[in-house]
Amino acid sequence: MSLTLPLLAQAATPAELAQRYAADAGRPADAQRGQQFFTSLHGREWRCASCHGAKPTQAGQHAATGKAILPLAPAFNPDRFTDAAKVEKWFRRNCNDVVGRECTAIEKADVLTWLLTLKVQP
Repeated sequence: MSLTLPLLAQAATPAELAQRYAADAGRPADAQRGQQFFTSLHGREWRCASCHGAKPTQAGQHAATGKAILPLAPAFNPDRFTDAAKVEKWFRRNCNDVVGRECTAIEKADVLTWLLTLKVQP
C-alpha cells in the first residue's frame, strides 16, 4: 500500500502526511509503535536511530559516510516533511537500508506521528 503522488502532493504539513499515511493504511497511527520502529533493528545492520539518533531532536550523522544529518523531528527542523516527493524518496531509501524493503503506510504514519510528539521545551 502506498499513497498516490497526487494525494501526497496535496499534503502541506507533516501532520497531514501522517494522517494520509494512516488513512492509506486503514488504521490510526500510534506514536509508541513509531518510536519502537525507529529505535529497533529489523533484521538489517542499521536502525533509523543509527543515523538520526535515538531521539532525533539534534543533528545526526550517516553511519557509513559520516555526513551530517539535520534534526529529523519537525519541531526542531521546520523544513522536515514539507515536500511530499522528498518524503517519499527518503522513506524509500532509508526503509530499504533499515528493513530491506519499502516501509508500509502504517510504519510511515507511526514514525511520523512519533516524530510529531517531540517538541521544543521552553
